[in-house]
Amino acid sequence: MAQTQVIDAAVPSQETELVSSRWFQLLMGFIVMMTISSPQYVWTLFVPSFQRTTGSILSEVQWTITFLIVLQTWLSPMQGFLVERLGPKLLIGLGALMSGAGWIASSTITTIWGLYETYGLLCGVGTGIVYIGIVGLMVKWFPDHRGFATGTVAAGYGFGAMLTTFPIDGMLAAVGHQRTLVVFGAIFAAIGLIGALLLKSPPKTKTAERMPASAAESARSYAPIAMLKTRVFWLMFVMMSMMSTGGLMVITQFTSFAKSFGIDAKTTVVIFGLTLAAIPTALTFDRITNGLTRPFFGFVSDYLGRENTMALAFILEGAAIFFMLQYRSDPYMLVVLSGLVFFGWGEIFSLFPSTLTDTFGTEYAITNYGFLYMAQGVGSILGAPVAAMIYEATGSWLPVFGLVIAMDVLTGFLALFALKPQRRKWLARAAG
Repeated sequence: MAQTQVIDAAVPSQETELVSSRWFQLLMGFIVMMTISSPQYVWTLFVPSFQRTTGSILSEVQWTITFLIVLQTWLSPMQGFLVERLGPKLLIGLGALMSGAGWIASSTITTIWGLYETYGLLCGVGTGIVYIGIVGLMVKWFPDHRGFATGTVAAGYGFGAMLTTFPIDGMLAAVGHQRTLVVFGAIFAAIGLIGALLLKSPPKTKTAERMPASAAESARSYAPIAMLKTRVFWLMFVMMSMMSTGGLMVITQFTSFAKSFGIDAKTTVVIFGLTLAAIPTALTFDRITNGLTRPFFGFVSDYLGRENTMALAFILEGAAIFFMLQYRSDPYMLVVLSGLVFFGWGEIFSLFPSTLTDTFGTEYAITNYGFLYMAQGVGSILGAPVAAMIYEATGSWLPVFGLVIAMDVLTGFLALFALKPQRRKWLARAAG
């Protein structure tokens, strides 16, 4: 009897230790994600410098960020497969080093192809390994709170640039883009590597398996080849592609369209008695809302439902872009409304991976999300070079904004009236 009591007492202790471990993993994932966010989210600050050093037009330079995001996303199925097979430490650490090295290498380039090969290639592959690996780990550690957990680490991807936007903007003005890239590239690589070495995969028997999942979940896991044959996956892929386009257009073109609206590097705003440059202020506020929305809407979706939350957030983004266009010459409204745009956009990185794993199970979660994450690459093509080419052809950003607003609203309705019934049928079939 005494022996039985000892065994029974040990179980809660082991469970408590496991719960504690997964929250530490969430923290480490958040920190590592912060180190890879700047190559994408502060890219717009470097565009003028790269145009000068390479002698290229805007659309040519914007292909760099497209190459970065395409490589980050379209290689993610293979990267996810390798993380599942080899474990997170080695590959995520390597990814962090590659991302930082991309900044350092791009500091000395003088040709557009050199920019593609450094900033585009190294940062793209590196950030892709880190991103897909960490999100995939979190959906496994937190099957009971997938929306919140994936939203939290995805928030690191948004918050990281919030901390670096003003320092990078200040250093650019003080010493130029070359030294700025070297210093921050080295910092990102070092912190990312240290955090990656502390990551690990969850044990086979997880505490979360003894907790009821709050969202409707598939009764079995589906390998990628089975998932890719379903209509529900491709509907999610199209929806994520359209939503990615809007946010990436604002991220990559922000400095360019703000200038065309009469707001440039000399434009200031006064906030709480402080006189601040309008563009970096807007970019910093954007990163705050882009970070906050991911765990917020992820948490909401755990209780309100994935598709209902999608509709709310996606239509919110479309409305914010519409009003940003109406008040485009007001720097204060640019700051506020661009932040609202990202509050309606950033949650795609918590809602889509959570919805996908709910639908197709946890066993192949990292690789499966790698295929869906490729939609971000489609959005980068439409939101960066294609948007720039439309602007160059028409001489106006209005057609670009109109297309983005239409896609946001359409995707919100698709979530309610297409994805929701399709997923319901799929889950019922899987349960049968």
